[in-house]
Amino acid sequence: MSDERPSLNRSQIGKAAVKLRALSAEERARDLFERREKGWRDLASIVDGAEEKGRIEGQAEGRIDVARKLLSMNLPIEQITAATGLTRKEIELL
Repeated sequence: MSDERPSLNRSQIGKAAVKLRALSAEERARDLFERREKGWRDLASIVDGAEEKGRIEGQAEGRIDVARKLLSMNLPIEQITAATGLTRKEIELL
């Protein structure tokens, strides 16, 4: 087997180097784009989670407010638990 290498002139080597730099730049740009996209998706997920947590907390606070109003109206605890979904113990702690 002979150790033959293709003959390349300076022009061909220069063109290959330019192409290699362009491909490397495209790869870096693609990597940067993918990282940014992942960051935005992660941020959107965090915001969605926070919004859901806020909704749940708001609903709980609303039930507690209703329970307090019903207690101030001297309604029986059984009716308050039925109306709010709170437990007897939770209502007694108000």
